[in-house]
Amino acid sequence: MNQFLNVTQSLLEGFGVTCLLFVLTLVFSIPLGLLISFLTMSKIKPIKYIFKVIVWIVRGVPLMLQLFIVFYLPGMLSETGLNPFGQLDNFLYFEYGIDNGGRFIATLIAFSLNYACYFSEIFRGGIESIPKGQTEAGKVLGMTKGQIFFKVILMQVVKRIIPPMSNEIITLVKDTALARVIGVIEIIKVADMFAANALIWPLFYSGVFYLIFVGVLTLLFGFIEKKLSYYKV
Repeated sequence: MNQFLNVTQSLLEGFGVTCLLFVLTLVFSIPLGLLISFLTMSKIKPIKYIFKVIVWIVRGVPLMLQLFIVFYLPGMLSETGLNPFGQLDNFLYFEYGIDNGGRFIATLIAFSLNYACYFSEIFRGGIESIPKGQTEAGKVLGMTKGQIFFKVILMQVVKRIIPPMSNEIITLVKDTALARVIGVIEIIKVADMFAANALIWPLFYSGVFYLIFVGVLTLLFGFIEKKLSYYKV
């Protein structure tokens, strides 16, 4: 019983890091994804194609490789050869007692950029799915572009993108496990540490945390879809 409680406590600490990474990734990637979607729809062709290529590259390269690039590449390009995220690790630990802070920030950068590109395509598809006649009608009524977007287009776009967005967000929950490859102590990394000491069952037990988290998100998105169902024609 004591062993079970100790494992649960350790996994909860790792799960706290998982949840923090999940929340912060959404906070940064959703607005960034919206911005990128506007840039990929820009009428200025160089901007449009530059960001389309960026989205293509980010979506085409595995997230694990992107983690390695973000974490290791700055050190490889540095004249000193020192990894700035490793130095940040040391600074945050000795100044504030925060473990693996630099590695967490590197992970957050990689995750935010990756998911921003995926979200941007969802946003773009949602915006372009709205009939152009609605925009033209708004202009006839004397509305500005901002008013048309926020008062006419936005809620219709939100309704249409909820299903694909919910899929990506649920995928993000599971992708957080990749953070362990650069040493972030999230829940799977904690379970791995137990496995290294011949205690295998915490690896399977960690799956319960993911199932509960995904279950809560599924119920939440189902509730949101119901609330927005009045936009259905």
